[in-house]
Amino acid sequence: MRKKILSLLLASTAVIGLAACGSKTEDKAADGGSDKLVVYSPNSEGLINATIPAFEEKYGIKVELIQAGTGELFKKVESEASKPVADVIFGGSYTQYAQHPELFEEYTAKENDQVIEDYQNTTGYSTPYTLDGSVIIVNPDLTKGMNIKGYKDLLNPELKGKIATADPANSSSAFAQLTNMLLANGGYDKDASWTYVKDLFTLVDGKINSSSSSVYKSVADGEMAVGLSYEDPSVKLLNDGANIQVIYPEEGSVFLPASAAIIKDAPNKSNAEKFIDFLVSKEAQDALGTETTNRPVRKDATVSKNMKSLDDIKTIVEDYDYVIKHKEELVKHYSEIFVDIQSK
Repeated sequence: MRKKILSLLLASTAVIGLAACGSKTEDKAADGGSDKLVVYSPNSEGLINATIPAFEEKYGIKVELIQAGTGELFKKVESEASKPVADVIFGGSYTQYAQHPELFEEYTAKENDQVIEDYQNTTGYSTPYTLDGSVIIVNPDLTKGMNIKGYKDLLNPELKGKIATADPANSSSAFAQLTNMLLANGGYDKDASWTYVKDLFTLVDGKINSSSSSVYKSVADGEMAVGLSYEDPSVKLLNDGANIQVIYPEEGSVFLPASAAIIKDAPNKSNAEKFIDFLVSKEAQDALGTETTNRPVRKDATVSKNMKSLDDIKTIVEDYDYVIKHKEELVKHYSEIFVDIQSK
């Protein structure tokens, strides 16, 4: 009798073991038996290092990372649509994803409801994970006696030729500043907003920087008094001890999300879903907020001491669909104003 019971127990254990093995086999089968994830990303090394190694350790999934420019990667995804190579594209703006929804799988992160409401995944496929806002960077030694709190304070004749900016027609951060100042001064299509742009660029006095990085560097180096920049590198300068101030315009700052998405028919889809979930997890968002100068999207994420709380910043939300539809028109209007100023 005891031998019979023992035989039954051994048989039951074998069945359970086979079932467990079968379950793991099925999980792997869903991803073609793979424990890897192929990620396309234009992101900086700092952002990559704050996320991907922790993801690999947490899930035991090996990430194969291919890095290139955002535009190049989106074209690559498009060219590979019939036979996808990558599983996830990690980086890029809302605009870039919104123009190519057919390239991506529908998926919403499990903790999407923990993301700041204005930046939750509402498209069904693109998941914001960091925010970058337009800021004014100020050199205090060159702006003594000036109380710069927002855009209106830049219309100071003493600042003529001392305002650093890149070209909104060629720089994404400068274009973000253009739409921010238009929105902050009444709206994208309002005469008063464009009058502000004309008055500001009259003071810029034709001194357009060659790149967005030269804007904040010129202010930190004391070559220019103020600059139209963005939060990430400006806060990094503060962290590094630079003699600057970072001003969030009192009229309102626009924060634009960087996003990630699962590529349509991804070879390792379930691994890709884990990655999207991980990006908005408390663990990953805290790492972004403390190890980098990229602002997390999660409500309860921890940020570094030099990153002002979003609760203490007046924010205004970009009308993404309007800007996508009218970008060429907005750039053309700016260019006409700039040419007109230069001709006088």
